[in-house]
Amino acid sequence: MDQYLTFILDKDYYGIDISNVKEIIGMQKITQMPQQPDYVNGVLNLRGRIIPTIDVRTRFRKEKIEYDERTCIIVVDVQETMIGFIVDRVDEVITISPESISDPPRFNQDFKGRYVKGIAKIEDRIIMLLDSSLLLTEDELAETKVLNDSISE
Repeated sequence: MDQYLTFILDKDYYGIDISNVKEIIGMQKITQMPQQPDYVNGVLNLRGRIIPTIDVRTRFRKEKIEYDERTCIIVVDVQETMIGFIVDRVDEVITISPESISDPPRFNQDFKGRYVKGIAKIEDRIIMLLDSSLLLTEDELAETKVLNDSISE
């Protein structure tokens, strides 16, 4: 049985392995970084540590909305790099048995569903289980590590 932190974008439920989650914070002041992809909002200062932020809604090509009091940043550890994932709202931590998880459909190798490692059906909800390490490509993750190292020095 694995535990997942679930969050909501629009009316859709997503989950990420709780072992990757470091903390959940409310929206913070985000400093824009020049020449970044549209889903990279910028960086925030979290107790002296500079953390890049990714708008998951934009990453998934969903319509942009105004942030509100329920918008959260889920700080995760992706290959030893802290990254903030901005989501509409956090739902809960749930335990999901492996028997409740199906493989995602594979339409083609380019399919942006590559972030989805499984689909869980819990009561009347479908939860897309994400691999948080795949929300950024290897190149994007490498750039983020360089950015973290250069700012933190």
